[in-house]
Formats: sequence, structure tokens, C-alpha cells
Amino acid sequence: MYKGEDTIINHVLLAFVLLGVFLLIAKWIRLKVPVLQNYFIPSSLIAGFIGLILNEQLIQKFILIFLPNDRFSFLTRDVIPNSATQVWKEIPELFITIIFASLFLGKKIPNLKKVWNIAKPQIAFGQTIAWGQYVVGILVTLLILKPFFGANILSGVLIEISFQGGAGTAAGLAGTFDELGFSHGKDLGIGIATFGILSGMIIGVIMINIGIRKNKATVATKPDQIAKEERLGVYKFEEADSIRLTTRSHSIETISIHLAFILLSVGIGAIFFKGLLFIENSIWGPLFDIYLIKYIPLFPLAMIGGVIVQVMSTRFEFSRLINRKMILHIQNFTLDFLIVSAVASISLSVISEHTSTFIILLFTGILWNIAAFLFIAPRMISRFWFERGIIDFGQSMGMTTTGLLLLQIVDPDKKTPTFESFGYKQLFFEPIVGGGFFTAASMPLLAEFGPIVMLYLTGGLFLFWLIFGIVSNKVEAA
Repeated sequence: MYKGEDTIINHVLLAFVLLGVFLLIAKWIRLKVPVLQNYFIPSSLIAGFIGLILNEQLIQKFILIFLPNDRFSFLTRDVIPNSATQVWKEIPELFITIIFASLFLGKKIPNLKKVWNIAKPQIAFGQTIAWGQYVVGILVTLLILKPFFGANILSGVLIEISFQGGAGTAAGLAGTFDELGFSHGKDLGIGIATFGILSGMIIGVIMINIGIRKNKATVATKPDQIAKEERLGVYKFEEADSIRLTTRSHSIETISIHLAFILLSVGIGAIFFKGLLFIENSIWGPLFDIYLIKYIPLFPLAMIGGVIVQVMSTRFEFSRLINRKMILHIQNFTLDFLIVSAVASISLSVISEHTSTFIILLFTGILWNIAAFLFIAPRMISRFWFERGIIDFGQSMGMTTTGLLLLQIVDPDKKTPTFESFGYKQLFFEPIVGGGFFTAASMPLLAEFGPIVMLYLTGGLFLFWLIFGIVSNKVEAA
């Protein structure tokens, strides 16, 4: 019971109370402001900005510009307790692990040949964008940011971490940033991801409007024709989604069994991590003086744990206890709180100290993603290139949900194979980039081997997927 003592659990409780209040206020604002609805800005992002404004005392600082500081010194007092801010900074690393642990739970692991045949163009395009983000990021860091602004060379991988991995991945890599002496990279990464999501929705909707007018989008709904409930982000009462219960409450609650499966996945991932760390410290670490595993966070290994749990549950007939919709609701709940806490705890002073790095990386990433959509997607994807390209464009701007929302505009009734193809593509995509193993290892690899080696590696993979995608499309079209 809460008694007001200065304890850790009370600090955690207060932090989550504040996040809940921010989310409620954000949802109310979104219901009242049409522009936020028209561009599908998520409530979690709005809530994060509310927390950021209060946490950084932006309103008070603005008022004090016009008022004498000595008479209004009370305005300089903290609105958000420092204890709550410290909790917010820890939430993303925990919640990103839960999200990745549940990535494949409740999913039927399909035949890989079937997946490849359906999703090959989508896989090639997604991989091309991701490796291209590494290439342009490392190049702009080597040629501009490092020599002219003294930026940390690790800035070269921030575009992919922020745009493909998103705010959650950037925040979840906090430990890696700290270990490599690049602590301010976390704030830069979250900031880039946040502005990426906003610009992704705005630019995406603009490109869809142009695509509709030029007949590039074949089955699209004009944004102003989307149902009111869709824009508001609410269901009609009779359309409200229901979740199939898999257990009876007198034995165990359905949500409890799902959380147990997720936590088991995390546990298996942790065992893998300890095992790999032991091998590194015993074998290749002392032998070659190369240490990478200690910098890799838990979440990509938790994802592997989730795959193992799913395969084993199918093998031993426990899979009927896992409902995919319930897993998705847990994922989305976790993601909402992750985004709010990550954005609310951004240090604006850190970003202001590295404004040039922030702006150059942000615009480089945006321009690359737009160029990839406009010039590469049509050459890789012969059928429904606009629909299949726009979903990857959205995902590559900071959040998978952005891509899904853009797809909802261009293909609301799922008349094209885009949704299925994108889902299959994720099986080949997320274990590697977009928050997967390479995303998690990119900073340690860059720190260990240097930017030139990383440029050759990522550049080679970029060229492979680019050529493969274009040639495959031409062969199939012939």
C-alpha cells in the first residue's frame, strides 16, 4: 500500500502514474485536434511530448524570458520529480526486451520456401533501405560530421538504429551507448526516431495524395475519405475487438499465461546471452582481443527465445494456450509506454549541444528513404510497387506502425498482397536489422573495426540486395 515513503517501488509507481496521465491527456488532445487525426500521429508520441515539455520545464523557461527571475524563482522548481525521470530512462531497455520476446509468439512458423517466393521483392527492398541507411550514415559521418563538427564516429549507425529500430531500440541500447562512451547517442537516436515518425506520417500522406492523383496507387482510399472512427483511433461499440480466452480463470488468467510465455522467452534469451558471454571471455576474446557480446543488449536474444518457445509449444501441443491477438495487445501496450517514457526522458540540452549532428543525420535519413521509395521500389517490385513500397517507407521512418497506417490508406481492404508479403518479410528482416542482431551489434562492430571496414561490409550488403532485387524483378517480368 502506498504510504508516501521514499522507496524504490513508490518511485516506480509515481513514474507509471504520470505516464498514464500523459497518455489520457494525449488521447483527449488527439480527439480534439483534427490535424493529429489526419496525419495519424499516435497518442503515445503526443504523450511523450507532454512529458518532455514538463520534464524540461519548457513552459516555465519561456515565461521567464519575459519575467524577472528573482520574483518568479518558484517557476524554476521541478515539475517532474527526478526519481520519476530516472525510472523513465530505465523503462525502454526492459520493455523493448518484452516486445522482441513476443515477436513470434502465437505465429505459425511458415515454410521458408513459401515465404521466400511470396515476399522476395519485399525482402530485397527492405534490406536495401536498411543497409543503405548504414552506408549514407557512415559516409556523412566520415565526410562531414567527424571532420567539421567533431562528431563521434559511432554517429554513423544512428540512422539505421533510429529509423529502422525506432525510439524503442535507440532507448533500449542505452547500456551499449554508455559502454562505448557515446552516452549522448541515446538522446540523439530517440530524437531522430521521434522526428522520423512525425515526418514519416506527414511525408507518407503527401506522397499517397500525389500517388492517387497520378494513378500510382491502384486501390487507395483518399485520406479525407477514411472513416471518422479510423481517424479518431476508436472503434464503434459493435465493432470492438474481442480476444479469444485460452484458459479458464479458476486455473490461470489468460493474460497471466501469455505473460509467462513471454517471460520464459526472455529467460531463454538471458541464458543464451550468458552462454555467449562465457564463450567470448573464454575463447575468442583473449585469443583475438575482440569483445562484442558484452555490448549487445538482451532483446535480440529474447527474440530467439521467443522462436524456441513457439516451436516447442507447437511440438508439445501448448500452442492453443497462446492467442496471437493477446500477444499483440501486450506488445502494443508495452510499446505505448516505451515511447512515452523514451520521448519524455530525452535530454534537450544534449541534442542542443549536438544540433548539427542531429539535423544532418535526420535529413540524410529522410532523403534516403524518400529516394529509395521513389526510385528503387518501382524497379524492384513489378506488381503493386506503390502499396508494397509505402509500407516499407513508413517502417523505415521510425516505427512499423507508421508503415501499417500508410498501408491502411492505400489498401484498406487488403486487396493487394502487400500485407501478407510484409508480414513474411519481417521473418527475414527483424532478426537481422530493424532492431535485430546487426542493429544491436552495429555500434560494437564500428567501434572495434572502424568506419572503413563497416562501410565495406554494409556497402557490400547494400549492393548485393540492390542488384539482386532489380535483377530478380527483371527476370520475373521477362
